[in-house]
Amino acid sequence: MAHTISSMLKDGQQYLQTWPMQKQLYSMFPECRVISATKLSIKVMPALAVLTVATLINVQGYDRLPQALALGAFFISLPMQGLFWLGHRSNQRLPPSLNSWYFDIHQKMQLQGCALQSPKSKPEYKELARLLKTAFDELDKTSTKRWF
Repeated sequence: MAHTISSMLKDGQQYLQTWPMQKQLYSMFPECRVISATKLSIKVMPALAVLTVATLINVQGYDRLPQALALGAFFISLPMQGLFWLGHRSNQRLPPSLNSWYFDIHQKMQLQGCALQSPKSKPEYKELARLLKTAFDELDKTSTKRWF
């Protein structure tokens, strides 16, 4: 399924907001580190881009304007690169090992009384993110610690 850049960025933003940032998941998935870096870059990079361009123009003069703008564009692109990676990842199917884990957690949550949508036959990372978010939001810490 082909996705446009804007839909990938939008998917990345949704995935960033959905993925549970729990310490148990840091060692299992790169999402936690990518989300942390992306959130930081969203806050810091625009100011760093402006500061870099202004400093280079002030120190080097307008002769270096193309290089200053290129550096500014690089800094501005970093948050978008994180969102793009997250959007791409959210639309990938789970590998077989995670696929069975997804169904196992889904079944355990249903036994605990969680109201869930039926599991997808071929789940993607975004479905795993929703399931994990529900697990951490609705279940007690004892239950989730046993699963991770």
